[in-house]
Amino acid sequence: MTESDVTLFDYWRSSASYRVRIGLNLLGISYASEPVDLLSGAQRGEENLARNPQGLVPTLSIDGVELTQSLAILEYLNETRTAEWLPADAAGKARVRALSYAIAMEIHPVCNLRVARHAAALGGTTVEAWMKHFITDGLADFEAMLSRQPDGRFCHGDQVTLADICLVPQIYNARRWGVNLGNLARASAISARLEEIPAFAAAHPDRVCPQS
Repeated sequence: MTESDVTLFDYWRSSASYRVRIGLNLLGISYASEPVDLLSGAQRGEENLARNPQGLVPTLSIDGVELTQSLAILEYLNETRTAEWLPADAAGKARVRALSYAIAMEIHPVCNLRVARHAAALGGTTVEAWMKHFITDGLADFEAMLSRQPDGRFCHGDQVTLADICLVPQIYNARRWGVNLGNLARASAISARLEEIPAFAAAHPDRVCPQS
């Protein structure tokens, strides 16, 4: 599949977009990147709404379809490309999904920039304080979830799973907002291993949009 066959509409700092970039890289799928500037509000523009009615990123155009929601996109790629990002056993699948959802459905929504800005506008907090609070609490819960199973190189054993694809962008956000990672020994160690994998490294926001 060539780059002209696959287009990712994304934003360089979007956690959800970061996840999909990692997934595409892991599978060796070349793609054309079409930026959607969240800071200018392009996500709510007519063009983006036509492909993504929620006015969000990312959208992946692949196999003649347009897919939205990062976890749905990753599960599609898992099913159509035999990525093996979910374990074969039902209990393993449930654990990996729980770890993934703990980040993508618990931490991420409340730490969406538009949510944090709205909370700050109501008074009593700042965007930075809001982000630090919920990322800190959410990652502490994630660390506790990891501790319920024996150590492995990654979130679930020694093979990259959907949970790992969710973890690295969240650790990036934690660092961005100045969250203390000192009590997250296992999550931090796993993320460090993952960040050395070329597919993860190439998806990093600074590699996608280098800052001067």
